[in-house]
Amino acid sequence: MGLMGQLAVAATTTPPPSHASTWLLALSGFLGGIAVGVAGMGGGALMTPVLVLLFKVDPRVAIASDLVNSLAMKPVGAAVHVAHGSVNWHLVRLLVVGGVPMAFFGAWLLNQLGDSTASQAHLKTLLGWALVVACASLVTKAALGARLRQRGRSRENRAPYRVKTLPTVLVGVFGGFMVGMTSVGSGSIVIVLLMLLYPRLSTNVQVGTNLVQAVPLVAMAAFGQALFGHIDLQVAGSLIIGSVPGTFIGAMVSSRAPDAIVRPVLVALLVSSALALLITSYTGLAWALGIVALVGLALWGAVDATLHPTDAWLTAGHDRTKWVALMGIGAPLGIGLVAGAFYALRVRPAVVAAGAVEPLAGAEVTTTPGA
Repeated sequence: MGLMGQLAVAATTTPPPSHASTWLLALSGFLGGIAVGVAGMGGGALMTPVLVLLFKVDPRVAIASDLVNSLAMKPVGAAVHVAHGSVNWHLVRLLVVGGVPMAFFGAWLLNQLGDSTASQAHLKTLLGWALVVACASLVTKAALGARLRQRGRSRENRAPYRVKTLPTVLVGVFGGFMVGMTSVGSGSIVIVLLMLLYPRLSTNVQVGTNLVQAVPLVAMAAFGQALFGHIDLQVAGSLIIGSVPGTFIGAMVSSRAPDAIVRPVLVALLVSSALALLITSYTGLAWALGIVALVGLALWGAVDATLHPTDAWLTAGHDRTKWVALMGIGAPLGIGLVAGAFYALRVRPAVVAAGAVEPLAGAEVTTTPGA
């Protein structure tokens, strides 16, 4: 059977539309769009749990329909950044190489879970896990941005940077898989990993690069979900009706909404959704707390490593890019926690000691562009 035939079969096997009224779904999309416009991230992390928890939509249908909603919003912001020239196309290519195939793989893997009660429970747990990671990413982004501003983006951070090919591709791989499986990650997770790998990159280029790479990534994930028949056109269409004007209004008022208010509210919403999905028992509570510790400690190490000067890393004989990638990209996978513990006990003391040593008078310190 050809591709068009498969899509036709998928369309006929799409789950029946949700019984929730169109205007309530549109209202939810509108509120979610405002949050995205104001905060610049968190669309999938907000709308998917809303569909699952409030409207009782099948998790697979919620993920697929939200991907279509995101696909309607992402190109708008991406086009603005392309017009302003605030996109690093080299990084976009690397992220797409890693992310697009993994987005389809994530959609395929989601389809393999089936629609049994046990599968639905496992998928809700996965969504809760993704939301906890998104929360940690939001907090990390705020902390990293605040510390960089406090340091005034020193001379080092205005110096040229080098592209880290393999770590950047791996960021795309992880982001694509997360989006294909959960619809969460294209905004809330990838941009944080970009900040950790490229703190010298200006904020507007980080945002623009993230938005542009998210378009083909979300498109591939949505295509995969359409191929497997998970998209509910009523749900997706209703969300788009509300989210597009909501995103526009949110972007218009974003300059007037203090970050100190927007971020905590967004984090509180994500935490509430994550706990509602995860805590169905004491075991769920233990998983939630464990994930917070697992991700949070690793991301703390990645942020801390990013902020130590290049000279200190060179003097200590360690590779900053390697440690930031291990802790940042590996944070949700458990690898980051192990790397973070080793960094805190062995690597960080050496880097701090090296940074405290004053160069000899007249001595020339050789530096190379780092992360």
